[in-house]
Amino acid sequence: MSAIDWLSESAEPSRIIEQPITNTATAPQVTVTPLGRPSKDPVGLLPPAVTGLPRNIWSQSDERVLVDLVRAERVETLPAIQEFLKVLMLAEADPPRGAGIDGALFLARVDKLLDLGALEPAQSLIEQAEPDTVPLFRRWFDVALLTGTEDVVCDVMGDKPSVAPTYPARIFCMARNGDWAEAALTLNTHRALGDITAQEDMLLARFLDPELFEGEDPLPHPERVSPLSFRMHDAVGEPLITGNLPLAFSHADLRGTTAWKSQIEAAERLSRYGSVSENVLQRIYTARTPAASGGIWDRAEAFQRFDVAMRTRDPSAVTRTLPGVWAAMSDARTEVQFAKLYGAALQDLPLRGEAAEIAFHVGLLSPEYESVAIAAAEADQGFDPFLIALARGVPQEVRVTTDQQIALQAAFNGAPPPAALQTLVDDRKLGEALLRAIAQFNEGYLGDIRSVRDALALMRAVGLEDVARRAALQLMILDRGA
Repeated sequence: MSAIDWLSESAEPSRIIEQPITNTATAPQVTVTPLGRPSKDPVGLLPPAVTGLPRNIWSQSDERVLVDLVRAERVETLPAIQEFLKVLMLAEADPPRGAGIDGALFLARVDKLLDLGALEPAQSLIEQAEPDTVPLFRRWFDVALLTGTEDVVCDVMGDKPSVAPTYPARIFCMARNGDWAEAALTLNTHRALGDITAQEDMLLARFLDPELFEGEDPLPHPERVSPLSFRMHDAVGEPLITGNLPLAFSHADLRGTTAWKSQIEAAERLSRYGSVSENVLQRIYTARTPAASGGIWDRAEAFQRFDVAMRTRDPSAVTRTLPGVWAAMSDARTEVQFAKLYGAALQDLPLRGEAAEIAFHVGLLSPEYESVAIAAAEADQGFDPFLIALARGVPQEVRVTTDQQIALQAAFNGAPPPAALQTLVDDRKLGEALLRAIAQFNEGYLGDIRSVRDALALMRAVGLEDVARRAALQLMILDRGA
């Protein structure tokens, strides 16, 4: 079973009852030979030249250990760690020890991307691997429903009905392919056989013939929302709210037909996990004029005022609007996406006071953090010297006072990784070591700063300097504590 409980459940095959052919309880010797289907585990979207990671990151670790580690990784963490976790999940790499043809690690990687709301990368990964098994097709079907590309998947299901995740999925695709009569007949057949639940029956009936139910009360909220039930509720005019559903469902609210408030909420929610680009956030924030005040409307208004100021390159207007929009982005926890949009451009404006300090922090959260730090050191504007040194990778050059600064300084000043992690690296289990380091960082940034030190020390020891610096800067600048 998948760790993602909202994925479509596969139909259980029927069991054939046979008479026993032996009178003993001795297990026979059985030889099992795989039929030669290649493992999906090596499939990835990012080659070693892009990730900077060797192809053998998984090959010396046991598959079961890696699957458990991937499934256990938190998604509520700093953006730099979220981004690096996605890189690991998308990396091209040799399969682990004991890898079977079912591709358990590959499925775990896909599921973690779905946890993070990264639907497009997950969909591309599945399609590159060819979804020719029921578990993989199930994920492909569900992602297609949430991205609005189900017609392609339904065409494949029409040619290969055996891969259909559930009977309702088969009926849905028959209708999508224009076979309404066959869909109705299939529904009646499986209704009689008891293969579908009463709730599925009601929803499918309305989906196939909505006119029969005009004027009737809305359907009850489903106990378990799957992408299929979500899409069919939308099709019959009874859409479900995505705010209390898993992150991946928020992509449905980015459509232009959705209310603007819902679009903003979805864009903010997905931006916290880096699951949509910063350009999507900007486009939705600036799509219309806020018609009310308070909460989300104030954030949209603050963003729009600042965006206009940046477009006009007016330092006075930027000085007035930057504090307000920064407070709004902090409230929404979308600071890093904001920094990707404006971090570099802000450095070119002659700002003073509070606006200048905010621009400095925004620049350190952007991809250009090192050049921002070098310019700040040369200008000598009185900004935090520790942040400047940290962005340059040399925090040992400044005096530190807090426990957090001491731990980060140690990580960048040659502190060795924990023996357990270093042993994994020495045993060529780099991927396993990195997964454990991510877990250790996530435990530490909420309290035990020593765990953060150890995790960053490991990342730096294996050449992940950029990840370590960005994570450390975000730890210092963003308010993400317990």
